[in-house]
Amino acid sequence: MSVKADVQLDCKGLACPLPIVKTKKAMNDVADGQILEVQATDKGSIADLKAWSESVGHQYIGTKEEDGVLLHYIRKSGDDHNIEQKYENTITNEELIDRATNGGIILDVREEAEYAFGHIEGSKSIPMGELENRLEELDKDQEIFVICRTGTRSDLAAQKLAEKGFTKVVNVLPGMSSWNGDLAKKL
Repeated sequence: MSVKADVQLDCKGLACPLPIVKTKKAMNDVADGQILEVQATDKGSIADLKAWSESVGHQYIGTKEEDGVLLHYIRKSGDDHNIEQKYENTITNEELIDRATNGGIILDVREEAEYAFGHIEGSKSIPMGELENRLEELDKDQEIFVICRTGTRSDLAAQKLAEKGFTKVVNVLPGMSSWNGDLAKKL
């Protein structure tokens, strides 16, 4: 699976601190929630970009290597972790697996890159931005457990599903940022 990014940044051939300097500048033009792919050849960029992302509040999704080029994926975070959840039907991460094994589906509404670098085995990926156009892929009679990174996008997705007539929708909190179970990868 190729990982889709909204914006690409070429930092090949640059050494520390230039990949961070260029990434910081590029993030000004990236919208909240979008994925930035930073292309670098400096091995030190693995630790540097991860640490920088976390220090400023962006989500460092992961790195993969293709033909000697490191592809770093960073999701620009806004204030989504401060938004109040409004969808009332929720369960915890710990309750999810037991409930889902009774015929439910785990719907992961994170971006494709986030899903590729780690998701719950057997979950279905429909990014939040594609949900309305892909509703026919979901069964209205099946219990749907909606999960994202922090519970914000899943809250919005759960509300949207309920508006579209889905009655067995549950928002999973706090989401993948606190997931302690096994992860599958689809790179």
